[in-house]
Amino acid sequence: MTVKISNKIVGYRVKKADPEAAAAAAPAPTEIKPVQMNEYIERPDFLLGTTYKIKPPVAEHAMYITINDILLNEDTDHESRQPYEVFINSKSMEHFQWVIALTRVISAVFRKGGDVTFLVEELRSVYDPNGGYFKKGGVFMPSLVAEIGGVIEKHLKAIGLMESEEMSETTKRILAEKRAEFEASHTTATNDDKAGEFPPNATMCGKCSTKAVIVMDGCATCLSCGDSKCG
Repeated sequence: MTVKISNKIVGYRVKKADPEAAAAAAPAPTEIKPVQMNEYIERPDFLLGTTYKIKPPVAEHAMYITINDILLNEDTDHESRQPYEVFINSKSMEHFQWVIALTRVISAVFRKGGDVTFLVEELRSVYDPNGGYFKKGGVFMPSLVAEIGGVIEKHLKAIGLMESEEMSETTKRILAEKRAEFEASHTTATNDDKAGEFPPNATMCGKCSTKAVIVMDGCATCLSCGDSKCG
């Protein structure tokens, strides 16, 4: 727009820009929305995978559980590693049908996205009507499905989707001292070769399902997770 100046110019000054007005006129920065896991994300050609081996006494051969993860929002502040699919391989064919069905259902839940940690509780709550078994280390498993759930829990903790309950160094030292004192005062051995790394006459812990509970000075204490009836 042209403005006609009719008066004589006697001086001038440069008007500084108003920072508030400039900020209001500037275009708003585009917010980067992180990509969330959902069933419409196309499977990439390369996935990060981890394989776990289990040898349950109820199966003739070992089972190899492979969990593949997809990396979302790579090289950004929103980078995350999410489980995408699971495979279970074994020479044993007796569990073939339900194992294949289980892997397909779990993989479908993984690809659906959202909070998948509920799977751990659901799988670990499955009980075998014929009774469970003790795995190496004296940990009780109510069923083979529950042990598969334990593997998934271990993987989710490894990639940061579940928090791992770590004992402090002080607690570990106290438990080691209690164990040494207990073993020194109890020399009677049993034929229970499944007790593993804990005293053979230890009983099962109701919290971590491990045969690691000893009684000293009238106090029942678990040498595995530290749970104690005496606080």
